[in-house]
Amino acid sequence: MGISIDTGAKVKSEPNVVPLCDVLLVLLIIFMVVTPLVQKGVDVRLPTALNTISMPDQPEVVLAIRKDGTMYVNQDVATMENLQTLLEDAFLTASEKKLFLKADQELEYGKIVDVVQIVKDAGIEIVGIITEVKTEKTS
Repeated sequence: MGISIDTGAKVKSEPNVVPLCDVLLVLLIIFMVVTPLVQKGVDVRLPTALNTISMPDQPEVVLAIRKDGTMYVNQDVATMENLQTLLEDAFLTASEKKLFLKADQELEYGKIVDVVQIVKDAGIEIVGIITEVKTEKTS
């Protein structure tokens, strides 16, 4: 609160919001800088592809497979034994029955074939493969 120095000595009842605005702007800048650095999902090295289509910004169900074979259904660790039940549980709340597969480029092809068979057994017919976009053609 501020007090004016007058002969009448009236009290101002206006709050000073300048420090509050300063704090809010600093917090806004911090969140704007930190938000792009936060990465969701499992870290895998994706293969590159020339012919790609864009995927949704927030896919509902993502199956990530690392180079060492560890699997994650959205953030939950999965094994070959419980993969089918985890996928079925994930699709109970999903609006679209579409799975996005995010596998490391150095993963053995045979493991992906086994996983695709389990995905098919879970009743999932549409599988999108997440890749990096290849920037230049190699001949």
